[in-house]
Amino acid sequence: MSAGRILVVDDDPQLRRVMKVTLIGQGYEVDEAKNDDEALGKVRQARFDLVLLDLGMPALSGLEACRQIRKHSDLAIIVLTVRDTEADKVDALNAGADDYVTKPFKSSELLARIRAVLRRVPGAHGPTAGRVMLGPIEIDFDTRQVATDGRRAHLTPREFDLLRYCVAHANKVLTHRELLQAVWGPDFGDEVDSLRVAVNQLRKKIEPTPSKPVYLLTEPWVGYRLCLPTAQPTGAKP
Repeated sequence: MSAGRILVVDDDPQLRRVMKVTLIGQGYEVDEAKNDDEALGKVRQARFDLVLLDLGMPALSGLEACRQIRKHSDLAIIVLTVRDTEADKVDALNAGADDYVTKPFKSSELLARIRAVLRRVPGAHGPTAGRVMLGPIEIDFDTRQVATDGRRAHLTPREFDLLRYCVAHANKVLTHRELLQAVWGPDFGDEVDSLRVAVNQLRKKIEPTPSKPVYLLTEPWVGYRLCLPTAQPTGAKP
């Protein structure tokens, strides 16, 4: 049984070959694309579980390709790049990426991050059916959609899983390690910067004033707490 179907997008043929051999050895089905245009065409024509997308492509911007994929699909996206500033990470997450891996990277790190973004097991992160109203925030677990004041908030899969876990543990202090291991996977725990960026992006999509959050609060030096005393399930969708 296949562990998942992955599209590798990179203009470096040697790197594509190495990643393909590594992924096939782990049980994944792998296709490849040498540029963003080819990648977008393959995503439209076939089903993939995850795209490994190099940001430094010669034609279309990797960030723009990420945005275009995200417009039409919620498949997982991990971007690969030589840039490693927090601003670069924010740009990638804003474009719809689920995770960010800096080149050069070890195969073990890449495989761990792939497992983490593909680990969307029903029931693993809290409620999985029906709708929940959190003040002006409506979360539909069946369609994985979120709306604030009636306007749809376009969350990435990772952001949705983070919100879902926080909802399942509303009003409890969640440590950095707990959130990382619950949402990113058991191989994680110390990547606080990645969690911080994801929380900031989530706040921009659900908070009335992201710089002064009233729902997803920071517990200094510890973690975060979703302060939603009115959280109530509304039942399964009709």
